[in-house]
Amino acid sequence: MQKGPIPIRAGALEGVTHGFFGREGGVSTGAVAGLQIGQGAGDDPAAVEENRARVIAALSPGAGLVLPYQVHSADAAIVTAPMADEDRPRVDAFVTATPGLLIGVVTADCAPVLLADAQAGVVAAAHAGWRGAKGGVLATTIDAMVALGADRGRIAAAIGPTIAQPSYEVDTAFFNAFCADDAGNAQFFLPGKPDHHQFDLPAFVTRQLRTAGVSTIENLALDTYADPARFYSFRRATHRGEATYGRQGAFICID
Repeated sequence: MQKGPIPIRAGALEGVTHGFFGREGGVSTGAVAGLQIGQGAGDDPAAVEENRARVIAALSPGAGLVLPYQVHSADAAIVTAPMADEDRPRVDAFVTATPGLLIGVVTADCAPVLLADAQAGVVAAAHAGWRGAKGGVLATTIDAMVALGADRGRIAAAIGPTIAQPSYEVDTAFFNAFCADDAGNAQFFLPGKPDHHQFDLPAFVTRQLRTAGVSTIENLALDTYADPARFYSFRRATHRGEATYGRQGAFICID
């Protein structure tokens, strides 16, 4: 029997049911072989459902599972129950205070961020790619947590497998757009080849979290691009000319 997935956990979220996953321990085959969680990869729907069932079994057997319809927005939604796929809101973060509801996001280089105020019993999962992070998805997520009773000073956050600065080349227009928002954003870029820069997405996400009032933040420092055996990566698949790419997941719940 194939070994099931093993969650990657963050010390900052100790005591809260959560896990980040890569591609290990799943049943998908071909270009997206492994624990492929997303629905937009051209994967066998039955394999996706089995992979999701394995995530539930690994984290919180019997829990309901709900993921947003991600659109690289700055929007978050409060959820209280599982829903049909066609009813999912087009947002990039879910927040809940409902016990037994496993919320999550899928990523393939973007930053998955899990957040919790364990005392208040409020958790969140956010998909923070450069667009969403730049647009304010983390501030929106934290505001929604506060609306459910969380305290900014108690919220802990963990940044899961994400493309790292050495792997994330961007052009000058990208750099200029960030610096137009805030000249201080230049600190998240290093010079690259002519007219290019290396962007530190996890560091930028960390700063966004701190700006929103979160002080307990852990970056797991796992580079999706650089570890093809362990993680899916949109950018790596694009550079290789592959027809599709898988999505890994990050999940959290209140027991």
